[in-house]
This record gives sequence, structure tokens and C-alpha cells, in this order.
Amino acid sequence: MLEHIQAQTLHARRGTLKNTFSYGVDFVLTDLGTKTPALMSRNRFNLWSLWDRHHGGARGDGRGLAWFKQVLHKRGFQTKNAQLLLLTQPSFLWFHFNPVSFWIALVDGTPRAFVAEVNSTFGQRHCYFCAHEDFRPIERGDALIAEKLMHVSPFQKIAGHYRFNFGFSDTRIDIRISFENEDQGVLATLAGDRCVATNKSLLWAAVRRPLGAVRVLALIHWQAAILYLKRAPFLRKQPAPATFTSESQPLSGPGK
Repeated sequence: MLEHIQAQTLHARRGTLKNTFSYGVDFVLTDLGTKTPALMSRNRFNLWSLWDRHHGGARGDGRGLAWFKQVLHKRGFQTKNAQLLLLTQPSFLWFHFNPVSFWIALVDGTPRAFVAEVNSTFGQRHCYFCAHEDFRPIERGDALIAEKLMHVSPFQKIAGHYRFNFGFSDTRIDIRISFENEDQGVLATLAGDRCVATNKSLLWAAVRRPLGAVRVLALIHWQAAILYLKRAPFLRKQPAPATFTSESQPLSGPGK
């Protein structure tokens, strides 16, 4: 399967120094099968492409779906009857950058576990494994809490925690990530309808939002420049996390 999520993302910085922006972005939801439209390929150059080396493991040296299976098995999740998916921004021509991708494990169409694969512009990566202890369905109102361990933004300290809310239905994806520490916070959202990926939709994405990940990286640096001009405290690259994957702590129920 391959679906094209023409999504909207929003970032809202809270606290004494506020900054909010929103833009459209193209994600794909895939089981990493070989059947794709002509304008997208797996592990092969194309207008849009998905490369195993970009996901599931160290940046540039990933193992794709095999890595996700290993992560799940290590935590006691049986993948035999599960559907394993990747939600990500595909590479555009030769260029790849993705602030966050999501590995998703479904049983009977409902999410039971996911991994937020977070990348920074400093070249680092950390993965946050999120699930209930018994792998029951993850509802939109369930908050999964993970300690922040990686330096993502030069304007954010490595302190505080992420609150993940993962909305996933047959027709729509609605993800909310709230970062909070003692003196500031950031809300990030990703939402869009699930539609079958076609050559027409992929070509339209290249025209409407040209250059794919190049555009996303440019927008990130533009917002960084705005924060710098607003005199937001700037931190240089911090050490990488001691571990590659960390666990969330579930808090069930809306608003908790």
C-alpha cells in the first residue's frame, strides 16, 4: 500500500517569546511494498523515493522495516498478525531530510505502538517508542509521555518532556506533539486525510510544494532566523543521547 497524505503542520512556541507558523507538507504512509506509482520508487532514484537506509537505525545506515520488527519483538510485541507502516516525507530527487517520521504497528486497523523517529539539523537522531504496557489500542485522547533526550532546536534546551497524542483512523491522521519544560513549550501538529498515492497527486505535490524536503529545510532555517532576530537564547550543538531508543510513559484520558 502507498497513501499520499497532503498534510498541514503547525508549530507554536509558547512562553515569553512566542512564534507560530504553519505550512503544507507531503507525507506518505506505506507498508514498504514494491508496488508504487511510476513517479515514486523504493531504494531507487526517482522524482520521489523511499530509501531503507534513511529509516530504522542510524542516519544514512538504516535497516528499514527489519529494524522496526526488532524493536517490537524486543518489547514483547508479536508482529505476525500486525500491519507495519511507515509515515514519512519521501526523498525528492536526490535530497532527503525529515524532522520526524513515524513507524506504526496496527492490529485490526488500530495503532498499538509507534516510534517517533526524530532527526535534528545537527545530524543527530533519537527514537521514542510509544505504547501502552499491554499494547491495547492507542486512542486519540491517550497521552504518551517521553523525556526529551536529544538536542533538536538550537533554541530549546535538552530538558522537559514530549506529550504525544496519536490520532489514526481509516480516513485521517492527526498527530499532536507538545514539548514542555519549566519555562517554555512548543506545540507541533501534523494532520491530513489518507488518500491513495497516484502519479497525479505526486506530480501536483511537486508543483504546489516544490523541492519537497529542500523546501521544508529552508522553512526551518527561516523560522530559526526569525527566532534569532527575536533574541531567543541560542545553544550550539549538544552531545548526542547515550541511548538510541527510549520509552514513553502512558497517561490515559484526554487532558492528562
